[in-house]
Amino acid sequence: TERYCKVTPGIHDTADNLLKGIEQSHPEISPSIIYATACCLEGVSFINGSPQNTLVDGLLELGARQNVFLVGDDFKTGQTKLKTALADVIAGAGLKPISIVSYNHLGNNDGKNLSQENTFKSKQISKSSCTDDIFASNPCILGKGEHPDHEIIIKYVPSAGDSKKAIDEYVSEIFLGGKQTWSIYNVCEDSLLATPIILDLILLTELAERIQWKDGDDKDFHRFDSVLSLLGYLCKAPRTREEVPLVNSLFRQKTAIENLFKVCSGIPTEDNLLLSYRKPVSH
Repeated sequence: TERYCKVTPGIHDTADNLLKGIEQSHPEISPSIIYATACCLEGVSFINGSPQNTLVDGLLELGARQNVFLVGDDFKTGQTKLKTALADVIAGAGLKPISIVSYNHLGNNDGKNLSQENTFKSKQISKSSCTDDIFASNPCILGKGEHPDHEIIIKYVPSAGDSKKAIDEYVSEIFLGGKQTWSIYNVCEDSLLATPIILDLILLTELAERIQWKDGDDKDFHRFDSVLSLLGYLCKAPRTREEVPLVNSLFRQKTAIENLFKVCSGIPTEDNLLLSYRKPVSH
């Protein structure tokens, strides 16, 4: 994890400015931006598995120009995956989220790195933004400008090793102003959860490189957009273009990937309505 770079007009905003900034060794060009730029120039897709803002606008433009995929941000392993699933339950049940407090401690190099305030801020942003669009999907539960208190705490405890320990508390308002509290304690092996996600992202990105498609209005087949937001299921903070809907709902993200496989295989896509089974029973 790196610190968030300070996005600077004339440096990060276009592909040409980004390349010029790298040549000039601008201090707000991070190592990950340099690596991602090299991938683009070599025609290799880049996956950002960390929370910092590597995928700046200039890099997105360069990716489109070089016809490579950019995927990010931040691997979604344990706590955030559960959080997006529970946020779906809360929003779907019409409960009003009041607070989400997430505490973590771990002892590997990731924990040591995140003990620095400037790198912790990167992780705090990716972990705390993952429920925003889910709660916004039900406009009945939160008024305009309302949002739950959402706190993220990460502590470095060397003796914990690679075991990441997470404690979460979800408080919601229910009928007649009552309160519902969910408290969850989760222990996981951080690296063992992240490694399969890395493999899945590589395999799915490579698969996307071999897919071309068109809809009824297109004359020619084309690839997916270079910002491969389709793989948001595996990322804490899915990177999209501004005009593309942001989806953090775990179920919707997973269904999108499954439906892609089904379309490519000529299998009907998921239909949860099951209308053919809803007919009256004949006696």
